[in-house]
Amino acid sequence: MAKAGHIRTTVLIIGGGLSGLTLAATLGEAGVDVVCIDRDLPINQQTQKYDGRTTAISYASHRVLQAAGAWEKMLPDCEPILDIRVADGASPLYLHFDSEADGNGKPFGWIIENRLMRQVLFKNIQRLKKHVRHIAPAEIKNFIREKHSAGVILKDGMKITAPLMIGADGRNSATREWLGTGIKKTDYKQSAIVCNVAHALDHENVAVEHFRPAGPFAVLPMTRSDKGEHRSSIVWTEHGGDAEKILKLSPADFDARLQHLFGPHLGTVRHVSPPMAYPLGLMHADSYSGERVALMAEAAHVIHPIAGQGLNLSMRDVAVLTELIVDHLRLGLDIGSATLLKNYESARRRDTLLMAGVTDILNRLFSNNLQTIRLTRDLGLGIVEKFPFLKRYFARQAMGLSGSLRNSRHSDRL
Repeated sequence: MAKAGHIRTTVLIIGGGLSGLTLAATLGEAGVDVVCIDRDLPINQQTQKYDGRTTAISYASHRVLQAAGAWEKMLPDCEPILDIRVADGASPLYLHFDSEADGNGKPFGWIIENRLMRQVLFKNIQRLKKHVRHIAPAEIKNFIREKHSAGVILKDGMKITAPLMIGADGRNSATREWLGTGIKKTDYKQSAIVCNVAHALDHENVAVEHFRPAGPFAVLPMTRSDKGEHRSSIVWTEHGGDAEKILKLSPADFDARLQHLFGPHLGTVRHVSPPMAYPLGLMHADSYSGERVALMAEAAHVIHPIAGQGLNLSMRDVAVLTELIVDHLRLGLDIGSATLLKNYESARRRDTLLMAGVTDILNRLFSNNLQTIRLTRDLGLGIVEKFPFLKRYFARQAMGLSGSLRNSRHSDRL
């Protein structure tokens, strides 16, 4: 039993966002004792003001959420993506992915509001309170490392230690800074304007990615509103300064810009949530681990949202960490060992670098209006559209099935 003022646990997670909460739940479901701390109040994190974005959950990621015990409660707020349409400016050529033909009848993914995803995840860890302790708000005073553990001392004096500490505290990770891990980053000088919109016609579960010189304009199918309105979410990429100007438009002028971008295919369009802008960049940590510490999700990697794979990369971190931790505990091995951390880095680094490279190239290739590059793009779209094996390959990328959820003999567990 822990003495007063000192909590000893098996795994300590720094950061209770979407990824940190999911990892806490997958470990809790496996009977592993976890403490997850976060600086923000849970009630504040469940508002649209805190996070107005939506998330694309890939087919592979939904299996991780199933392992966390959260998927069934989340599903009513998720809208499946059954078709994907990729267009390049005014070009008559486009790619069309059909879930029946290209995805073996499975959805490419699902769209859900981040705030609703958080609501389910918070309730889910309450269900797992036998093994999962959630402390929020919690302010870290110091990070500490001892002979067989790592941990933190909170501002209130509470000490929390574990054989393995995991930094899931976002792109400005204090855990990563304490480790002294360097990063490589690129500022795209773009911002993503996000909001939810209502439209007159049914989206028919089609996700649209329309490439423009300033960046992609994505329309993602959502569930109907409480009033029965057809809804979608948008990710509208603009150059940073232009995005700020757009946010200052009157509601009527903003909707007029939206209507121009949508065109007539969904009828009259208007925004139904406050537009927000998020700066876009690429960030990759030089290492995903230190002594008794692992970095995951945006503490380790941030990519461009052009393919909607940011959180899905993080869910693969969750899957790998869960399997490694559970396997080591079953064998009576040290979960904070250099072996586990090396295996984690090996399993995740290549996949993450590949996705970061692909999204970076796509953004640079499509976010311009150079004639020669535009002709090359159109040729590429035409080739992929005509060859079924290429379409199946890209469809598996969209579903998160291109690699493995876990490159091991146990990949079917999660």
